[in-house]
Amino acid sequence: MKTLTVFTPTYNRAYCLKNCYDSLKIQTCKDFVWLIIDDGSTDGTEQLVQEWIKEKHIEISYHWQKNQGMHGAHNTAYQLIETELNVCIDSDDFMPDDAVEKIITFWNQYGSDKVSGIIGLDSYSDGTVIGTKLPIQRKQSRLFDLYNKYGVTGDKKLIYRTELTKQYPYPLFLNEQYVGLAYKYHMLDKQYEMLLMNEVLCCVEYLPDGSSLNMLNQYIKNPKGFAFYRKEMMKLPFASLSFKFRQAIHYVSSSFISRNWNFIKEAPNKMLTILAIPLGITLYFYITKKQRLIKS
Repeated sequence: MKTLTVFTPTYNRAYCLKNCYDSLKIQTCKDFVWLIIDDGSTDGTEQLVQEWIKEKHIEISYHWQKNQGMHGAHNTAYQLIETELNVCIDSDDFMPDDAVEKIITFWNQYGSDKVSGIIGLDSYSDGTVIGTKLPIQRKQSRLFDLYNKYGVTGDKKLIYRTELTKQYPYPLFLNEQYVGLAYKYHMLDKQYEMLLMNEVLCCVEYLPDGSSLNMLNQYIKNPKGFAFYRKEMMKLPFASLSFKFRQAIHYVSSSFISRNWNFIKEAPNKMLTILAIPLGITLYFYITKKQRLIKS
């Protein structure tokens, strides 16, 4: 069995998926499977992938499902993955040609069941690291602490032990298609730290139809998913009070968008939520006004 699964959720991305495929074909280490979760594409993605499977350059596993959103595609991937490690490479991204080799070499040298995986770097296509590098004085850390304690910024590449990512499936909400992926990562933060690897493992393209550039839309269209995520963040035992208060503000805002008037009763921290109501309502009006301006 291979060591690593590179999984790619995709939805109507046939026009850019080849960049990811081309980068995987030339990996210096072939100890991986490419798992493609097709989240209901109607643009010929399946026919394209079947042609690649016939080429036999790399091992490819393809799975089609009705559209569930990014988190639903991640749920399916984690159910199907059988390798020891896994990493998500989005459909508009690609890997440097030695990325798989670096991941497996690093894991063989430092990996154990005492950590949940590896944190590496993302870069733009020109090689510029996104945000900051990881703190060189630390060998391992919780993902949460990197951003909230050590001042790290920018997207990072996460490689996890598969037996752990099968835990904490993302909930699916009717007529919604988004739950913050960091929910699972921060749940695992409760149990383990991750190894830090200051190497670029993924080159990122922020396309106009990507989720990163459509967060306002996601916020409006998926209030239950956002509220769920904010509630879970308020429960984190290692989070500061100021962090939890920010989550409470967003929780109030998302609750207003979904017209959930039981939000205080359902809040994990009722007093903090009550204190957050004025700012939460202000955020709600700001978000909804901004959306109306964009539409007009």
